[in-house]
Amino acid sequence: MLRLMSELAPLANQEFGKECDSLSVQVKMNLESYFKRIGFNGPFDKPDFETLKNVHKQHILSIPFENLSIHCGERITMDLEFIYTKIVRSNRGGWCCENNLLFSWVLKEMGYNYTTLGSRVYNSAKKEFGPLESHLINKVIIDGKEYIADVSFGVSGQIRDPLELISGKDQPQLPGVFRLVEESGIWILEKTARKPLIPNESFTNSNLLDKSLTKQIYCFTLTPRGVDHFLETIQFLQTSPESLFTNKSICSLQTPTGFRALVGWTYSEVTYNHQEGLDLFEMNDIPNDEIDKVLKEKFGVVLKNKLTPINIKACYTI
Repeated sequence: MLRLMSELAPLANQEFGKECDSLSVQVKMNLESYFKRIGFNGPFDKPDFETLKNVHKQHILSIPFENLSIHCGERITMDLEFIYTKIVRSNRGGWCCENNLLFSWVLKEMGYNYTTLGSRVYNSAKKEFGPLESHLINKVIIDGKEYIADVSFGVSGQIRDPLELISGKDQPQLPGVFRLVEESGIWILEKTARKPLIPNESFTNSNLLDKSLTKQIYCFTLTPRGVDHFLETIQFLQTSPESLFTNKSICSLQTPTGFRALVGWTYSEVTYNHQEGLDLFEMNDIPNDEIDKVLKEKFGVVLKNKLTPINIKACYTI
């Protein structure tokens, strides 16, 4: 994998340069349009925790985590203006390097003290963290306290509110109990969930379902990362046959009671704590000719180019 990364590096720089030249336009980026996109109407004159929590929650309830660009002939870039146009003006979603990079701009505009970090996602099939820092997150400092803000992990691993950067502290949220554990300078995000209730028996053994209630999600250090740090990685993720994101088309959106997800042709609606200690997973397969309708009605996403759904078995759980 690392050898392939090095081979792709010159191509990545060349392709991303072309992409930014041809697609990045002069746009006026402003918080008002972003707030309208996420439905945030509260005050934002003070960079405090309450405001951060409210904006963080509105983002995940309004903007999908999705990699559909890969599967409809589009390129994903780290060009901030292009990301702003895609997500805010075109009502699309994005994966972590898009959503969380946009959120870092929001943090800056709102006056927060923040640092961008890189994290390695846990592969439950291999029982190890991936070798690449493929997931971008933000650390925010408010009144001397440190928090992790992450608006784009998606599905059941998505945090609702920023997490205090405290080792070993249980932090209950709607999806379950999150905790950050520090080991020799490496921070690990864990989550303990409830048992799944799956009415459609044909999905009882679906590889999309996580079998363990307590799982590791990703790990990270507190080393600051700039945009350039992620360029080769996102090129690899959207082109390599080894990448999860070339093997699965994914769109997920958090809801007030759970989340929705479309992976390939499998559509899921999840209700947290539907019964005491149980999360309800309603899952079914969608015909090809209904995919666009589901994307529009359930996620607010309208694609300009034709989507080719894909769901090859790989390590991805909802």
